[in-house]
Amino acid sequence: MPSVLPPPSPEAQLLFLTKLQRLFAEGDFTATYKFALLITLADLSVELGADDGSELVLTNRQIGEHFIGLYWQHCLPYSSGHATSAPGVLVQNNGAQAAVVSAVSTFRANTAVASPQAAARLPGFRELVSAVTNTVSAQPLNYLQNFGGGTDEFLYERTGAGKIRLKPSVAYCLRRFYPLVQQLARSHWIDHIKQNSRNLNILGATDDLEDFLFSSSRQSLQVMAAGLRKLDEARCFYCGNMVTTADVDHYIPFSLYPRDLAHNFVLAHPSCNRSKSDTLAALPHLERWLARLHDKADALAEIGSAAGFQTDTLVTRQVGAWAYTSALSGGGKAWVTTNAYTPIDDTYTTCFA
Repeated sequence: MPSVLPPPSPEAQLLFLTKLQRLFAEGDFTATYKFALLITLADLSVELGADDGSELVLTNRQIGEHFIGLYWQHCLPYSSGHATSAPGVLVQNNGAQAAVVSAVSTFRANTAVASPQAAARLPGFRELVSAVTNTVSAQPLNYLQNFGGGTDEFLYERTGAGKIRLKPSVAYCLRRFYPLVQQLARSHWIDHIKQNSRNLNILGATDDLEDFLFSSSRQSLQVMAAGLRKLDEARCFYCGNMVTTADVDHYIPFSLYPRDLAHNFVLAHPSCNRSKSDTLAALPHLERWLARLHDKADALAEIGSAAGFQTDTLVTRQVGAWAYTSALSGGGKAWVTTNAYTPIDDTYTTCFA
């Protein structure tokens, strides 16, 4: 079992950020795989890592499955709606279409399933995961850390067949700087697609590419909303009043952790949702949210599965613990109600003990 190491020093964290910046500035990005790999490593660090300097071992298969989730939406034709453009699947490689996109597109065409969660129950999904994992292992895992004319294995190293080990302090830094890593990887991913000349006829003068690539589908959110109305008696999670028009809100804000977890969704009045915005909620809300995770886990999983969202109570709880711990270390405040906030203290993080 790996030993527990102390968190990295401020100097070590700054060095990590410097190398990450160099990776984006000096790396060779012929496809979008490297951006997907950085997002995957950051996501898995939040979901599986800890707030210390320990190493984190990940399997290639875990990474491959995550890739399928990231590219799933991308395999649908994109349409800008402009008269000068034509719908099509966006090209994500400077040469032939990226192999992951081709593999997922073929699987979707042959099975007509709407989500990776539904796909995972089909017999052919294992072969899809194997194909994607092999591509990930042969390409971005081999080449991500090549930049500036050399190789700097500052993120991870191979450790036996089918595994990598995030080096000491890397998981901590990916958790600590998660929003920054996400922002950099996503913005470069979008730029890569826009700069590919074979996408010009598809994109036109588009301004909603980020939503298409990374946001929830409206249909999935509608299914989630209908299920939550039945489960929660059409009440706003935050103020407790009945709702007529309701938003499906990410309790842990999407801006902090931009993945759709079924157990993280709650119903909210539009006014409560707008007021809370991208802020973590205060202690009374947190305590009810954690109780809800425990008491309604199965029902939320059933609703989320129907909507095509990831359903894992433990992962959602881990993300919540990470979010409040990060806010505590940064001196953050929590939303109580409209125009009312309170400092986040140790009481919040002990809720997850």
